[in-house]
Amino acid sequence: MPTVSVNREALFKALGKGYSDEEFDELCFQYGLEVDEIVDDPEKGVTYKIEVGANRYDLLCLEGISRSLCVYLGTQPQPSYELLPPKEPEQYKLIVKPNTAKVRPYVVGAVLRNMTFTQAVYDSFIDLQDKLHQNLARKRTLVAIGTHDLDSISGPFIYDAKLPQDISFIPLNQTEIFRADKLLEYYSHDSHLKEYVPIIKDKPVYPVIMDQNGVVLSLPPIINGNHSKITLKTRNIFIECTATDKFKAQIVLDTLVCMFSEYCEQPFTVEPVQVEYPNGENIQYPTLQYRDQEASVAYCNVLAGLSENANSISKYLTSMCLPAKPIGDDKVIVRVPPTRYDILHECDIAEDFAVAYGFDKLAADMQLPPTNTSGQEFELNYLSDKMRLLMSQNNYTEAATFSLCSTADMGERMRVNLETLPWVKVGNPKTSECEAVRIALLPGLLKTVAANKHISLPLRMFEVSDVVVKDNSSETTRGVGARNERHLCAVNYNVRAGIEIVQGLLDNIMIALKVHFSEENDSSGYYLEGKDHPSFFPGFCGNIVVNGVVVGQIGLIHPEVITNFNLNNPAAALEINLQKVMEITNFGQ
Repeated sequence: MPTVSVNREALFKALGKGYSDEEFDELCFQYGLEVDEIVDDPEKGVTYKIEVGANRYDLLCLEGISRSLCVYLGTQPQPSYELLPPKEPEQYKLIVKPNTAKVRPYVVGAVLRNMTFTQAVYDSFIDLQDKLHQNLARKRTLVAIGTHDLDSISGPFIYDAKLPQDISFIPLNQTEIFRADKLLEYYSHDSHLKEYVPIIKDKPVYPVIMDQNGVVLSLPPIINGNHSKITLKTRNIFIECTATDKFKAQIVLDTLVCMFSEYCEQPFTVEPVQVEYPNGENIQYPTLQYRDQEASVAYCNVLAGLSENANSISKYLTSMCLPAKPIGDDKVIVRVPPTRYDILHECDIAEDFAVAYGFDKLAADMQLPPTNTSGQEFELNYLSDKMRLLMSQNNYTEAATFSLCSTADMGERMRVNLETLPWVKVGNPKTSECEAVRIALLPGLLKTVAANKHISLPLRMFEVSDVVVKDNSSETTRGVGARNERHLCAVNYNVRAGIEIVQGLLDNIMIALKVHFSEENDSSGYYLEGKDHPSFFPGFCGNIVVNGVVVGQIGLIHPEVITNFNLNNPAAALEINLQKVMEITNFGQ
């Protein structure tokens, strides 16, 4: 949860009223905030450190907190944010070059006209950018903000990506010209900026924003240029946000301009910027989009445990910066402003209604709903725990391996062609060890065995955990495109592989599941079907078949797989789809 530091005197001035510390703490509680700490500094005065919800980007600065509390108290109406026609649309636009797709493909922009800065406003402006960078922008990996004195630069602006040696400029608060690659070396030792250097350091090209005269405005996501830095005398501000996530950039820009457009000569107005992409697409930013969302009166009342009517609910929501009006007796329609990107569903509206009503009042009014059901453990988890106990009783040690792995571990080292398997790839992985989500538990167990070779033999390990397989069936994945499966895997690593030991373990598992051994081709019970598998030694492996359905494999691990995982003794293993076994045997029913 982010914490926002606000000066008490400035805050009370914005609220138009003074409070004692206890009164303000109570006001914050009523609004769903919390005063985490009160700091009394002889030079800066009293500072409130207010803890806000991580999804409330509109409360990350003094302006947002004071505006929301004023609307809540009814001392001012919810402002209406307006896009003005651009004065010079051809001059103040962003032209995106094709090379940017290699590093940070998206950019958005806006202009704040005729702003009046004070030191307090300037500090708050910078602090909000830092908060957005750390919170929503995930330390600038998703979005990086650049703010510039519009009167010191000339549009149209160019967003390009160039070789590091082709970019030279004077960075913010410096006096000498740096080449981009040398600049990153310089900032790799800076306490504030060094954590952002790796974002682009190893990229073939670096993103850069320039004006029409070639003046560098910024090297995102690292540093702005000194030429266009904003000061207390700045009147017109050009804001650009480069991003790897277009929607996050839109949220960041809308939040920033909504919070500080109140200091414009015409309050709460913003001038848009046209973004021109290489494919000919033209998009205007910021969006400042208002949208209508309906909420059921009955739904809001059920979630809050209340019985308010549509008019009452509308008033409560309006006090939470969500202008609302009733539609008949059973619905309200909410006008969601561009500052409230946290409103995604009807339940979010119900939550704000409950906050406005008062959490302290809910306890007295709420009645526990009648129920005829009782909670119980999820059957699959119950079965998994029973299997863990059984495996430990068979002298196997449990391992907990990582869900993410390299494609080499799943494919090449296991002698498996991944193109034939429904595996899930991780987009933009941090390292080669996080390229994919595991489709089997055996590779992870083999790596664990390799890391524990110093322990005396035999090494018997098991794991009961989830794997992930690609699945486009909407019934099982709800549109996600993948689903989890609970697997059980066991490995016996010894001077002799001891496949008979692993087969004995399988018999023990089936006895515990009340699945009897049967002859091959029998539709009930279980049996082993001879079937070669690339990861196992030919002729010494097979499928585990339960009630006519293949649920796993058992066998002697192939020598190449053994050496691929830096092992030097044979091993036998089995892996079962525990979830499938539960379904076809009707376990627990």
